[in-house]
Amino acid sequence: MGLEFSLDPVVTDALREEVVALWTAVVNSGGAVGFVAPVVADDVRPTAESSLAAVVAGTDRLVAGFEDGRLVALLFVADNGHRLKNHWRTLKRVMVDPAKQGLGYGGAIMREAAAAGRKMGLDALQVTVRGGTGTEDFYARLGYREVGRVPDALRVAPGDDRDEIIMWLELAGRGPGD
Repeated sequence: MGLEFSLDPVVTDALREEVVALWTAVVNSGGAVGFVAPVVADDVRPTAESSLAAVVAGTDRLVAGFEDGRLVALLFVADNGHRLKNHWRTLKRVMVDPAKQGLGYGGAIMREAAAAGRKMGLDALQVTVRGGTGTEDFYARLGYREVGRVPDALRVAPGDDRDEIIMWLELAGRGPGD
């Protein structure tokens, strides 16, 4: 696997475009990362720009995976914005290039996020999952456990409401990256 990770790479114009392109491709292949397909880059761009602005400001962190210098995976480690929650972070927008699915890149970036969390001195990571996608099984295999579920919290289309599943990974001594 020729995947190399970078924590908080410099956010250049080229990286911004790669993030938008990856995000668009992931949504259009069925990925549950804040949108419902079909989308175009201009649909995704404002959310991507907002997410990257938080990284540039130092509020959030970006874990980016590159293959031969090209962005193929990413996730955001988001600050919770509350001092009573400063000991853990939320992972958002976990993405792998659809052309690279099945190569282990998803697990690799999640292990990289756990290692980054430990280096940051965090106790835990949280990720939320859109019900009906089966991705909770992926996270469970990485050591995350379901700690909550909000029924019908996500309306992906009229008449298609999905549960929001909250998954949690303790970082102290177990889980991915140990």
